[in-house]
Amino acid sequence: MKRLFYSIIAIVALTLTLPALAQSKFQVHKVDFDHVKQVIENPKSIYYFPKLIKSYQSNDTSMSIEAYRNLYYGYTFQEDYNPFRESVYSNVVEQLYYKQPHSRAECDSIEKYAELSLDDNLFDMNQMKFFIYVLKEKKKYTRAAIRQFRLDRLIAAIMSSGKGTKEEPWVVITPEHEYNIVNFLGYVATDHQDVGDGLEYVAVAPKEGKTTQGFYFDVSRMMTVAAQKFPDK
Repeated sequence: MKRLFYSIIAIVALTLTLPALAQSKFQVHKVDFDHVKQVIENPKSIYYFPKLIKSYQSNDTSMSIEAYRNLYYGYTFQEDYNPFRESVYSNVVEQLYYKQPHSRAECDSIEKYAELSLDDNLFDMNQMKFFIYVLKEKKKYTRAAIRQFRLDRLIAAIMSSGKGTKEEPWVVITPEHEYNIVNFLGYVATDHQDVGDGLEYVAVAPKEGKTTQGFYFDVSRMMTVAAQKFPDK
């Protein structure tokens, strides 16, 4: 995890806008994974996972924060869930992105490979942000807005799981999302610590007018699944 931390903070942060999340009203409440499993596996439930994924992939902007919570946390019960998943296309996109300014052909390539990367790694927020960027560059504003909606809702789903404190940590299903949240809030991560009991702490650089020193994340579900699926690692 320490090695992953240093590779992530080396990437320039692409942040969301606070007003976008402010429009997504949500109630903070603890994630009950037993309940999530129950509803996503029940064909009669509105949160039945195949229904959720179909709505998500059909660009349904009527999906609620609760639907996104069950989609996000319910994904950990799917066979192809891998908390450390990384698409083979993600590095291609990053290399192209940082060669700004971009030609039309380069924008086409970023769009192509970002979409392929997301097909392979559903909730890769960095690739989502690259994809939104290039859609705007190509003046595909409607598609960009839909993708931004998805990203805003995913961020809101995570932030609805806690408050970032030791007592009420945010629950994430992949390590990168710890830094996505930190960057979204306008902070720069400076260190990463495993504090035990399934908790991790991300320290942040001082921010003018703020006393925040860092945030806590619950990675227990992620690590449980990783231990089950990859016992030799």
